[in-house]
Amino acid sequence: MKSLFLSLIAIGLVGVLFAQPELNGGPVNVPADGIVDGVYIKEHIPTKKMIPYEYVREADVIWSKRAWEYIDLREKINHSMYYPLDEITANGTWIRHAERWSLWTVIRNHVLNGDLRLFSPFTENNLFGEKDGDQLKYPVDPEPGMNFYTDSAFREKLVYYFGQLGAQSDIPLTDEFGEPLVRMTADGFEEYVYPDRDTVWFTSEDIVQYRIKEDWFFDKERSVLDVRIIALAPVVNNIELLADGTKSINGTKELFWLYFPHCRFVFNNYLVYNEKNDAQWMSFDDLFWKRRFNATIYKESSVYDRKVETYRTGIDALMESQKIKEDMRTIEHDVWNF
Repeated sequence: MKSLFLSLIAIGLVGVLFAQPELNGGPVNVPADGIVDGVYIKEHIPTKKMIPYEYVREADVIWSKRAWEYIDLREKINHSMYYPLDEITANGTWIRHAERWSLWTVIRNHVLNGDLRLFSPFTENNLFGEKDGDQLKYPVDPEPGMNFYTDSAFREKLVYYFGQLGAQSDIPLTDEFGEPLVRMTADGFEEYVYPDRDTVWFTSEDIVQYRIKEDWFFDKERSVLDVRIIALAPVVNNIELLADGTKSINGTKELFWLYFPHCRFVFNNYLVYNEKNDAQWMSFDDLFWKRRFNATIYKESSVYDRKVETYRTGIDALMESQKIKEDMRTIEHDVWNF
């Protein structure tokens, strides 16, 4: 009887040992039954729960400052957000890494599935070209219970935020006799009919920055200087595709904004590579929480409401950004002094 009892316990332990945790919609690399790809089962990140923010009362905030920063993905410390690269083939197949995803791959997957809500960076009807998307006023939503794959209207809207139209072909369409198709314009002139422009989808390789809007504040209840990210936006180069196939880069553009506290529920279950220690990987939520990235302030809340680049250039702009950040960090010291 005792041996039977011990056998049942052993079987139960084996079942627990080889049980694979369920990921939050992310990449799953599950070997054959009874196989552990490594010394132990990696279950810390896939099964962890998000740590909620400390509750902050308005009356307890004695100082606050809003800042906008950009995370340059060319910097080595930020490569964990950029890699591994994904790929979209000519037939539209989305190829992703089996074990871990870049931050863009995570965002794209969950926006298409309807888990994350994106906000347009422009006003709804683009009046005066005003850009105020970081205020999260213009959501782009599918029909209730639907997503990119089931809502055609939502799918047409997302083309603008996740891709761009390719170059227009200079070869017109032809009829069954090989003659170019011609149509009449509203002015009574004839023009050739060209094929529709293809959609070029953005991949993780196209993302050059992430912009964040955050609030720095001193909480007298906890006696700490804290910072909370409010919104996050992926940024790509503003590329114009010419008819001859060449590309012209004209600055950068924000694709859309995301409400960061909602993103935390998704980022919490995706691995971030640690190049120094394979046993101490973290999640994307940990990366932002612990500030394991380098960012440069490009705007602060001020009476002028202006970006740093409007009054500083080159190395002076970087030094001004650093000065703004140091001034905010010394607030905690000044509060304790006075």
